[in-house]
Amino acid sequence: MSSKRRKGSGDSDESNRAGSIFPDEVLERVLSLVKSHKDRSSVSLVCKDWFNAERWSRTHVFIGNCYSVSPEIVIRRFPNIRSVTLKGKPRFSDFNLVPPNWGADVHSWLVAFASKYPILEELRLKRMTVTDESLEFLSRSFPNFKALSMMSCDGFSTDGLAAIATNCKNLTELDILENDINDKSGNWLSCFPDTLKSLEVLNFASLNSDVSFEALEKLVRRCKSLKVLKVNRNINLEQLQRLLVHTPQLTELGMGSFSQEITLRQYCDLEEAFKSCKNLHTLSGLLESTVLYLQVLFPACANITFLNLSYAILHGGELAGLLSHCPVLRRLWVLDTVEDKGLKAVGLSCPLLEELRVFPAHPFADNLVHGVTESGFLAVSYGCRKLRYVLYFCHQMTNEAVATIVQNCPDFTHFRLCIMNPHQPDYLTKQPMDEAFGAVVKTCSKLRRLAISGLLTDLTFEYIGKYAKNLETLSVAFAGSTDWGMQCVMSGCPKLKKLEIRDSPFGNAALLSGLERYESMRSLWMSACKVTMNGCRVLAKQVPRLNVEVIKDDGNDECEAESVYVYRSVAGPRRDAPPFVVTL
Repeated sequence: MSSKRRKGSGDSDESNRAGSIFPDEVLERVLSLVKSHKDRSSVSLVCKDWFNAERWSRTHVFIGNCYSVSPEIVIRRFPNIRSVTLKGKPRFSDFNLVPPNWGADVHSWLVAFASKYPILEELRLKRMTVTDESLEFLSRSFPNFKALSMMSCDGFSTDGLAAIATNCKNLTELDILENDINDKSGNWLSCFPDTLKSLEVLNFASLNSDVSFEALEKLVRRCKSLKVLKVNRNINLEQLQRLLVHTPQLTELGMGSFSQEITLRQYCDLEEAFKSCKNLHTLSGLLESTVLYLQVLFPACANITFLNLSYAILHGGELAGLLSHCPVLRRLWVLDTVEDKGLKAVGLSCPLLEELRVFPAHPFADNLVHGVTESGFLAVSYGCRKLRYVLYFCHQMTNEAVATIVQNCPDFTHFRLCIMNPHQPDYLTKQPMDEAFGAVVKTCSKLRRLAISGLLTDLTFEYIGKYAKNLETLSVAFAGSTDWGMQCVMSGCPKLKKLEIRDSPFGNAALLSGLERYESMRSLWMSACKVTMNGCRVLAKQVPRLNVEVIKDDGNDECEAESVYVYRSVAGPRRDAPPFVVTL
């Protein structure tokens, strides 16, 4: 089969000799075992035979920007795709910096896939616009479709979910996470046919409407392979207990509200249900929980590696009690309501912790009394020496604390420190936070992602350019002094792929300093900076293979561009840009 495909392809004799070391069928079989996108891309560059083998053996494609390539190009390149991961809007859309109706509609992709990928089984979408019509089309166009995941998507309602439930007869996964959804009703859960027994993942935690518990219980009872179940806040404790009785095999559980009044008998039944969950490694939810009810979780915590409490308003003592029963915890997400006391418990109880995210419970509060400080972060660093990933929202920090933290945990790959007050200095010395981030990039040689904040000068960017040689993603907010800072980053970070900047003083010289770099990067986003329309036009002229998009109402070349989005694309300018997006 493979030999016949390649016959007459115009390969050179030298290329054929290089590829003939392995028979075609053996090469394709071997390459089918290679899962890394980077490794497969490298394999395809060896010779034409390896290029073709990789092309025919690939079943999954990851597209980090839906406008970097067209559906038609993907189809020509990879004829046997069964699984697609597709990302749309820039990440700053999570902060409402991308206007509504900006684009990233999935429908054209679905239409193209329907004609060439009838065997499509999985679709994973992030920050895409998805309409009910698209979900209806998806549900009817792919008879073997099995898995749908939508994260931070918009444009659809529960009617679209009803179409998926009704028509996808082989569904194994429906994962709806943090989407802007028109939550009409919970009747969609009643649309799963009685014959469906294949579901392995069901997540509707972010939906708000009541659901038919009778339909949910029947679905859970008959799906014996269900491994992931995450319900919304309308599933009460008594109902949760009834679900757990049918699902002792669960590995991930997301719970809704955890504070209803229940009888002693119901409490004991719930505790017994958790005792039977021997395979749980992920717990999330716990909305409105109380100390008493948290105790029913303790028997199920022995093997927990991931606690997602990013919606649970817990205090330090409550978190400490829970963590004392999680000896192998590796990932923890919490709200800053746990305060430094809770983070000190993390340092004492979680020696294997690799990832910590601390989110603000009240991000827009002016006079915050509670929260976390450098003290809690320090406590974690002393007790959790394996920490690799941190996202830390706080209102105060010091240079000395950050330097100590990275000395304690030098293997950070992701360091995202978000000091929430713009231009906030070291609150003790009143000095800029330059030395803090200088310590991060000097000490953490494996650093791939960095988010900086606080009062920062060009010195921070000089440090980044000089030391952050493995940096791939840099996020900047309310920072910097002059264009020199960005020039340092562009000239000094050879592996940089994504650069995100907002509310900073960088102008045209900073933008144009990346002329030789942008084609090797995935994207640049700049908003509320000092870049002008004329500067953007110069960039577009100098590097015509880039898409340079400007969100701008006024076409005056000397006016500042509100937002600039620069990305490489083999498909050329997009055809669905709204009027407020000017493509240069």
